[in-house]
Amino acid sequence: MKTLPVTLTDIEQAARRIEGRVLRTPFVLSAALSERCGVPVGLKLEHHQTTGSFKLRGATNAVLSLSAQERARGVVAASTGNHGRALSHAAKAEGSVATICMSRLVPQNKVSEIRRLGANVRIVGRSQDEAQVEVDRLVAEDGLVMLPPFDHPAIVAGQGTLGLEIVEAMPDVATVLVPLSGGGLAAGVAAAVKGRSPRTRVIGLTMERGAAMKASLDAGHPVQVEEVASLADSLGGGIGLANAVTFAMCRALLDDVILLTEAEIAAGMRHAYEEEREVVEGAGAVGIAALLAGRLGRLDGPVAVILSGRNVDMGLHRRVINGETDPFREGAA
Repeated sequence: MKTLPVTLTDIEQAARRIEGRVLRTPFVLSAALSERCGVPVGLKLEHHQTTGSFKLRGATNAVLSLSAQERARGVVAASTGNHGRALSHAAKAEGSVATICMSRLVPQNKVSEIRRLGANVRIVGRSQDEAQVEVDRLVAEDGLVMLPPFDHPAIVAGQGTLGLEIVEAMPDVATVLVPLSGGGLAAGVAAAVKGRSPRTRVIGLTMERGAAMKASLDAGHPVQVEEVASLADSLGGGIGLANAVTFAMCRALLDDVILLTEAEIAAGMRHAYEEEREVVEGAGAVGIAALLAGRLGRLDGPVAVILSGRNVDMGLHRRVINGETDPFREGAA
């Protein structure tokens, strides 16, 4: 743990820094999932966070870690939506201005909300990697301060505060299920959970389509993947070929990574709505999806599931709730 870019101490400091600026979200037991799995299953309702996702934790910690001069220059990031929304909120709260660069794959509801928060919006290309090129240009030419969505120590430490809250709510937790994209949430949560409860398993969950961190872990180094439309759109995008933080942490700390089909993710969203009375986006439903699909095998103790975000297009959500399993397949209505 001492050799990793973000430590338990960093996460504990982040928790003190962001206290009062982000919500301590509820942790509730799911009767339906506990009965189905034969062990207690707790849901960390992070989609109740102020901006609708866990991203506010990392964005707030990162903005507060800047000097007054850096905040005055403005901050910039590439985003699949939720980090952009969180960074826009956090920057505005501290008197700064955010510029968010997104690809054309980002759902319009997320783009509109970022604009509403007063950020400058740039739509560039069809992947987060292409949006990142515009970020690099704005840093070089306009002097903006880059606060990326995941590969940054302050971002990871902020996301890790969620892991501290899970262990406090369920001290005997045996397994934590965490959505996995660029690895900011997974790395931070794993560092926090294993720092407090070393025997707890932390498992990353992502979609089959364009799972960049899984492909990189399999290859032994960061690789590029094609970004494809998915119900779990927030899990899209690459991890960066020059990844400096999250790849090493995920490789060291995650016990497993599980890939989920679109149909399994849709089933997770439906369960969240019908059984838990919660509206979650595809990325937020992957933990439930894995349990429903039996992907974890035999469970030997309490499980914590992170419901990471709710910022789903409600038209798409209705289609899934009404039975559609893969809205993005070729030829889908």
